[in-house]
Amino acid sequence: MSRLLETLAEKPILILDGAMGTELEKRGYDVSGTLWSAKYLLGEPSPLIEIHKAYLEAGADLVTTASYQASYQGLLEAGLTKQQTILAIKESVHIARVAIEKVWADLSEREKEGRLYPFIAGSVGPYGAYLADGSEYTGAYQLTKEEFQNFHRPRIKALVEGGVDLLAFETIPNLTEARALLELLYQEYSNVPAYLSFTSQDGQHISDGSSLKKVVELVNCYSAELLAVGINCSKPAVTVTFLKQLRRLTDKEFVVYPNSGEEYDGINHAWYEEGSTTDLHTQAKIYQKLGARFIGGCCRTRPVDIAGLAEYFH
Repeated sequence: MSRLLETLAEKPILILDGAMGTELEKRGYDVSGTLWSAKYLLGEPSPLIEIHKAYLEAGADLVTTASYQASYQGLLEAGLTKQQTILAIKESVHIARVAIEKVWADLSEREKEGRLYPFIAGSVGPYGAYLADGSEYTGAYQLTKEEFQNFHRPRIKALVEGGVDLLAFETIPNLTEARALLELLYQEYSNVPAYLSFTSQDGQHISDGSSLKKVVELVNCYSAELLAVGINCSKPAVTVTFLKQLRRLTDKEFVVYPNSGEEYDGINHAWYEEGSTTDLHTQAKIYQKLGARFIGGCCRTRPVDIAGLAEYFH
């Protein structure tokens, strides 16, 4: 049994980290362009290490690699060779590991005894993230199952070879894409733990309009391969509704990390409508009652929000 599975058998909640790209932006770093935060995999990685450390110091049990926007095809189009592209994706794992080691080295022996040695989740963002048009919130794109798998396979392979503890299929808005990912996991990486997290605009469907009944039918086909299913980067109110509806259909454990409640304009690459992250830990109490095992924050959430979760759950 892996250390992750042993931990889940003993610990009711694992605290995820929060936003990477929007936290970089908050700190004055440039995240313009189609690679977004992944551009920092190609040069000086210190901004990524800095933010990973901030979340770990806030109490996160798990850090997510900065590979959400680092698709194989996207990196090739940015001018990297095939070899450089694979190395960049693996570098996202190394950067997360460096941050963990730095934080762990600064803890006293007593502090180490009081917390988990953090895990690394390999972020696998949707095809819509590569399109960089906001379609991870609509799912308005169609490829064949094989095309989706060919798109995702190189990044998944690089993350696994890089040594992630689990794969995070996150912000998935499209049911066909979800099916392609789960089949790929089953056929080629069945020994790698993973969770699958969707986006939703109404709490009743995923973003492409597929019903939660269809989502559960799909998840049930691959239940043995999945640690959890859930929702991320959706409004907090939508997130609660989504989980309540999902709980009526499945006993599967949940992963959940909402955004701040603000709206994202995929055309202009900007957030608007001020939201609030002050009640993330209050929302988390509801998530826990509904069966969430992985809880954190997504876009526009910050280390202070994760610290609130850690204070409550730890």
